Amino acid sequence: MSRENAQKAHKPRLAVPNSVVALNKVLRRDSHGKSKLENDFLAVEEPLEIRVQGRSVAVTMRTPGHDRELAAGFLLTEGIVRERRDVVGILHCRAAAAPENTLNVFLAPSLKVDFAQLTRHVFATSSCGLCGKASIESVHQHFPPVKSRVRVTPQTLRQLPKLMRKAQATFDQTGGLHAAAVFDAAGKLVVLREDVGRHNAVDKVIGHGFLEEEWPFDSHILLVSGRASFEILQKALAAQVPIICAVSAPSSLAVQFARESGQTLVGFLRGDTMNIYAGARRIRD
Repeated sequence: MSRENAQKAHKPRLAVPNSVVALNKVLRRDSHGKSKLENDFLAVEEPLEIRVQGRSVAVTMRTPGHDRELAAGFLLTEGIVRERRDVVGILHCRAAAAPENTLNVFLAPSLKVDFAQLTRHVFATSSCGLCGKASIESVHQHFPPVKSRVRVTPQTLRQLPKLMRKAQATFDQTGGLHAAAVFDAAGKLVVLREDVGRHNAVDKVIGHGFLEEEWPFDSHILLVSGRASFEILQKALAAQVPIICAVSAPSSLAVQFARESGQTLVGFLRGDTMNIYAGARRIRD
């Protein structure tokens, strides 16, 4: 056994809920051409239908777990809800064909929802129907640019990927999930969520803050395990997150959006290095 395989074999496994991992058989083939049938863990991927007042507004492929946070974060980042009191309850829909994968969100009676606009927007974004300047202007109609004066040190940012990785229990088992984590300005982990969809992971951490009334995240840092897309920047703006960091690269539209939204955007946050694409004023030596 190689040193790498030996280290993996002796690495303690973190407890992971059965709802987010599935046990499967896999034929492992080593570098010597030998094959062996072994157990393997896979991240679960299932559809979640989100309903509002009984009407279906979205279906997303997600990893089960923290579904109420996902629904709340989705509705917040779509501009449907603004305050905790807007949401009266989030319940599984027992009348649905798959009640465990169907959530019904009940809103305050005073809150009016334009269902036609909501479903059109969700369809357009999921099919890349919105892009460029028009998309940015549309988002800014709902969420104003960030005004936060919070500042952090480079040293604080450098430690975040390690802290996030240590908390990724399901990734430790499967190697197949994205993560999103919110930290305070001192680098303390507030909440971390994992999901097969990077946008779902972001909705979950935002939804957590919303439901627990740890809100808004206007003096916090959002870290994502993959790349930073326009959609992630838009969701961060809905939560008023001033600093967004990614382990990988940002897209060109994400950089443009961050600059026009007053956000700080950091990419390739790895080891002792990082690229600052927007809002460098918030990072002080």
